[in-house]
Amino acid sequence: MGFIDLDSIPALEPLPGCRLRTPHGKNLMLSHLEMETGAEIPWHHHPHEQGGMLIRGKLQLSIGDETRIVGPGAMFLIPGNVPHRAVAIEGPVLVLDVFSPVREDYAGMMNRYIPTNTGEQ
Repeated sequence: MGFIDLDSIPALEPLPGCRLRTPHGKNLMLSHLEMETGAEIPWHHHPHEQGGMLIRGKLQLSIGDETRIVGPGAMFLIPGNVPHRAVAIEGPVLVLDVFSPVREDYAGMMNRYIPTNTGEQ
């Protein structure tokens, strides 16, 4: 895949106020997540490892039984199957998440927007 032009990938809104773009390769998925102030990703868990970095805004992030208010530059790692939740305290919030292996639920939504063979280099 090489270089990724996020502007060419339509954003999905899986939850109110949360816009998502998730380009991926064979074993790794990036998730460009934008959240409006007050938007929430409710408690959930998945078998995939997740790491991330808050780029902009302020987020209340809960991982397991620990909750913190985090700002730009904060990094986190979430092991598979650990419950977690995020609320945008001051937005817009921008988070870059990384998943391994690729989340098949996100891949099914996003891959149709990413050309697999454009002939470009």
